[in-house]
Amino acid sequence: MLIRKPDALYGTNIPSSEITPKDKWLNRRSLLTGAAAAGALALGADRLADVLSPTRTALAAGKLTTVKSQLSTTGEELTQLQDVTSYNNFYEFGTDKADPGHNAGILPTRPWSVKISGLVKAPKVLDIDSLLKLKPLEERVYRFRCVEGWSMVIPWVGYSLSELIKVCDPLPSAKFVQFTSYFDRKVEKWTSESNIAWPYSEGLRMDEAMNPLTLLTLGLYGDVLPGQNGAPVRVIVPWKYGFKSAKSIVGIKFVDKMPATTWNDLAANEYGFYSNVNPNVDHPRWSQKSERRIGQPFYAQRHPTLMFNGYGDQVASLYNGMDLKKFY
Repeated sequence: MLIRKPDALYGTNIPSSEITPKDKWLNRRSLLTGAAAAGALALGADRLADVLSPTRTALAAGKLTTVKSQLSTTGEELTQLQDVTSYNNFYEFGTDKADPGHNAGILPTRPWSVKISGLVKAPKVLDIDSLLKLKPLEERVYRFRCVEGWSMVIPWVGYSLSELIKVCDPLPSAKFVQFTSYFDRKVEKWTSESNIAWPYSEGLRMDEAMNPLTLLTLGLYGDVLPGQNGAPVRVIVPWKYGFKSAKSIVGIKFVDKMPATTWNDLAANEYGFYSNVNPNVDHPRWSQKSERRIGQPFYAQRHPTLMFNGYGDQVASLYNGMDLKKFY
């Protein structure tokens, strides 16, 4: 990661269309897709989906109209679309980084609805089109840091989660928000071989969820989310490790106590509830002091990890008085 003061609130915002012209990567993707399709004729129709899937899900997506966001990280090279859509963690579709890109095409993203429940004035169900129209969609370039030690810089599309929370009308007693991800044993690939208790669950403290940086995410690179990246709706919490950013959300529940979360339940000594990016707290099996930026040349991949992933000016106050080695 670059050693620089993040310009998250002020300064010039550079839209992704200027950093990486979309016609260039679309043309490149089209050429690759065409070549893959030709090769697939020799491989057989049963393998066609696997050959095309990483690019097909991005190219078949719908174009989104976005406005510039002053909450973008600026001055860093974007991770290429091909890397963003082919190197993923989405264990419902396999544990290898390439598995989600090949398998998530079966994720049924239309129709789609999100159930709002728990400590709210009135439970409700919102469909994906309602979420897309709720607020103007912003493009926000965020650093994305995985607990495994790799990172990307991605132009996400969405708006602050706080805008949706206002519509949900939670009660004053609501202290946490719990997210539940889509899961269907008849559809998803990685079930019987995993010891994870599905469906995937994640959560945030209410003040974390209400922070302007927390993004209700509906797209990337100007298009709707591909399946492997958490289609059709997810959250991005840029100062936390990636597993905190729940994918393919079907439920948002407001609760008064810290909710159960998948990785914290599975291995609490490795994955804390807060999971803020912190170079001073190592994972039990590896250091968190540096990270590998996906897509960059080998000699330039290694970057020092920044506290709160570089967003400390905006979020450090949320944790005043907390021992961040204890509340990891």
